[in-house]
Parts: sequence; C-alpha cells; structure tokens
Amino acid sequence: MEISITRRNERNISHCELPVLYLQMFCLKIYWPDVTTFGLPEILPAYRAASTSLRLPLLNLTSELVNLTSLLYWPPTPGDPRDFLASTSPQTSTYHLRNRAKDSYAMGGFLEVILVARDHKGRPKHYGGDLFRAQLLGPDLKAAAPGEVEDLKNGVYLLTFPLLWAGQASVHVRLIHSSEAVGVLRRVWREKRATVDFKGYFRGLSGHEEVVTCNVDPQSTNAKGPVCQYTDVDTGEPWFCARPPTLPCDALVGHSSGSYWTVTTPQENALLDWKVTDKVLPQGVHPIRVRETDRDKSSRVLAPRHRCLPGLPASKPAGFYYKDVWYSLSCSSHSFSSADSILGCLAGHEVHMIGDSTLRQWWEYLRDTVPSLKPVDLHVTYQTGPLMAVDAARAIVLHWRAHKWPLRSLRTPVASLHSVARELGGLAGGPHTVVVLGLGAHFTTFSPSIFTRRLEGIRAAVVALLAREPSTLVVIKLANTGYKSVYGSDWFTLLLNRLLRTAFRHLPVAFVDAWAMTSSLALPDNIHPDKLIVRNEVDMLLSFICPS
Repeated sequence: MEISITRRNERNISHCELPVLYLQMFCLKIYWPDVTTFGLPEILPAYRAASTSLRLPLLNLTSELVNLTSLLYWPPTPGDPRDFLASTSPQTSTYHLRNRAKDSYAMGGFLEVILVARDHKGRPKHYGGDLFRAQLLGPDLKAAAPGEVEDLKNGVYLLTFPLLWAGQASVHVRLIHSSEAVGVLRRVWREKRATVDFKGYFRGLSGHEEVVTCNVDPQSTNAKGPVCQYTDVDTGEPWFCARPPTLPCDALVGHSSGSYWTVTTPQENALLDWKVTDKVLPQGVHPIRVRETDRDKSSRVLAPRHRCLPGLPASKPAGFYYKDVWYSLSCSSHSFSSADSILGCLAGHEVHMIGDSTLRQWWEYLRDTVPSLKPVDLHVTYQTGPLMAVDAARAIVLHWRAHKWPLRSLRTPVASLHSVARELGGLAGGPHTVVVLGLGAHFTTFSPSIFTRRLEGIRAAVVALLAREPSTLVVIKLANTGYKSVYGSDWFTLLLNRLLRTAFRHLPVAFVDAWAMTSSLALPDNIHPDKLIVRNEVDMLLSFICPS
C-alpha cells in the first residue's frame, strides 16, 4: 500500500481576523441547517426574570466575521453506517515510526509516527474522519504530553510528538470514535435541536404543584397546546415549558433534568458501543530514549520563562506533565503545593467561578486544601449553588454558581439559576476581582447554534466588564474530556471548544486548557477529572492570578 504523508492545509481552521480592539463586536454565522421548525404551539406572553445588570447588546448571527462552517468542519464519512465491519477497528489499525528508529532522540526535537486506519477485516481505509487520541508517556517520570493528530483524509494520519523531557518515552494511541461513529454524531447534531429534555415545576398559592417538560425550543417540549416562554433580559435567550394544566406561566419555581431521547438506530448504536469506543491500539512503536542537548543540560524539561498573563496566544501543544506537574508551553506556570502558597496568592482577591460542575471541582479543591477557607452555609442546593468560602483574615472570598439552563441537575429553585451575563453585569471588577468561566459539558446535547447563542451574550458581558474595569482578570476554562456517548461525545466537546476559544480570541483573557490537561495522562477519562488533574488546573489559574 502506498502511504501519502503530504501535509495538507485543510486542517488549519480558517477565520477572518478580528480587530485587536476588544470592544469590536464578535459575530458568528452558522450554515448547519436546523430541521426543527417552530411556531406550531401557541407561545404565551413571556416571563422575564428580574435583573439589576446593564442591558448588553447582542451579537449579530448573520454577520460573517467568523464562518462556523470552518470551525465545525470535520472530514466527511462516505461509509455505510449499517456496515459495521467496514468501520475503523482499534484492533487492526496500525502505526509505526515515519523514519528509521534512532538510539536516542534530542530533547526539543519531534517524533513522527504514521498511523494507518483499518476496518474490522484488516483492510486499509481510504478516507479520514476518525477521532484518534495520541499520547507520549513517560511512566517512570510521571510524564505525559499530547500528540498532534493530522488527518491526511486518505485513511492515513500523521502523529507528531514534541520531545519535552529527558528520559524514556513511549507512544500510545487510542481510537475514540471511528469515522463512521462520527458520522452518526454529526447526523444527530444536524438533525436534532435537542437530545434531552427537562422538567419544570409549577406551584400555586395553595401549594399545588404541576410538572411539565421544558427545553430550548417550543417543539422540544412535546407540548400539545400552548407553551410558556421565558426570555433572559440580559441576553434575549429563550427557554420554553409546556403550559401546565391549570397554573399560569409565572408559577414556575423549580428546574431539573428530564429524560434522554432515543436518537440512534440499532446499527448506529453498534458504532458507538463501548467495545469499539475509546480503545487502545496495539503497541506499534518501541519506547524511545530522549537525551538532553548541550543547550539544555541544566534542565530535564523544556518550558517557557515568560509570565502567565491574559491575552497570550495558544501554544500547540498546550503543555505537558512531568513528575505529575503540568508545565504550560504558553507561559511559566507555577506549582502551588501548600496551603500557605495558595493563601499568599489569593490574599485580597474575590474569585467568581461560574459554570458547570467541573468548575465546582476547583472550588471544592481550594476548600478542601486550605483549612482557613470556611464554607458559608447559604441554605441552597449544593449541586447548583451558589457556594461561597471565605478567609476573612486574608480578605479572600471564593464563589461558585452554576450557569443557567440548559442545566442537567437535581431539582433546584429557578430563582437561583442566574445567567452568566447577569452575574458579570453585577460585578464592578478591578485588580482584585477574578472571574472564571467554565462552559461546554451541558451543551453537547443540543445543536451547536444553542451554544453559539450563549457565547454571544457571555462575550458581550465580558467585553462590558473589561471596558469598565480593564484590570479585572477573566479566565476561560475549556471543556474537558470524559463523555463517549451520543449525548456527550468527546467529538462534540472538541468542536464546542473551538467555538469557545474563538469567541474570546483577541480579548485580554486567560485560558486554562482543560482539554489538553485531561487528554494527556494515561488515566481513564472522567467528566469529573482525577484530583491530580484538578490540582494542576487550579495551579494554572493561580499562575495567572500571581504570575510572578
């Protein structure tokens, strides 16, 4: 078989350059069709949640500063999803070094590997689109780095690994989803506005309750008649609930998760089955030895020396682990290994964490690691917050609260669900204010247009916050790995992260690349990562708060 390894330019995500001036509006255009049509149910007068924040301008989806088609691009899958044996197999796919093996490799260089995707009959594939994950691991050194996977779109993939530490290293490759499985996920994203629903709890003055289905659009509520619409006053985002039998729309008091819909066929389910999802390929490259060069004799690792400041360009890869410590390749990150070092950094700061439960893990880690940070009992639902911890002697306040619907959760009061834009609109900001935003996990069950609309409002609120107080530190946590089903595949998350990073590009904000930090180690993926990963994520946050 002739293997082509010609590099192609298609993998570079094309986009229009945005103005450096961060007050310029950012807009998205999406070409993916939404087959769901609205307007069938009667929509009753909207209930608008009270807000004290400044009304912010929305972004125009019809503008063409960024073409979502390019951001969401993935090589097409020409295969038949009903032919399981023709799909990519983790057992028969192979990989080998691109060049002849050496006795040792110089730190600072690169290792290149050729991967050939094969189907369940061992036949080489002739098209791309598989989702592979590549890692370079040094178990004895507790080291790990993500590899870059370049899809040559002919069944062949070029894997590139930077050699960032001295010592032994070995290549590991996993097939997360075959191209055929990705084709199923793509179909679901294109055809379904939602794959889950929610419950809305209505209560009358007498205490009588009624429960109905709620969702991001009227048709997804399965309403047989009128629906209630709830419009966020800060962003204009709508939310819909089926009209309760007897109670009015403004009697909505509670929210919770609902049901998961059946959106795939039995043949499609076989492509997403755990037997062929997230599987390690047979070892194809012997471990290598990496040596220091004369220039790097003083260090066992390569890492930048400049400070961690907002607005830094993304590096590729984002970083690596060495002795279980994450080293960013964008800036000189630090390890805050003791409670005293954390307190010294956070002294005088108020930190607002707004997002999902993976960001709540940061709040929990700080609460559990620093004894003097005392939780404040706010008598609220722990799962959605708001949560607060305080060290009064050092003037430290840590907040966490969940973002607004769509939110998969236990029953929680609607009054405690605030939009991110509303929370940001209520902040004065300043040099002692830190805002951390964590989004993604709860949006994988919807068309990407839903996430795009959310990013519009949040970005406008961030722009307004930085305009009134530029010294405010805003940190964006990318979504991490962990989901492997049609309701939350890592493929969905990977594309949402493209949108998330692009939405805040050219703003003076900092990024914590949780995707890279959770995809590098030889640990089982978990939507709620291991404490080792959470510790390093928090250290990255603290490196931006205290860059010196």
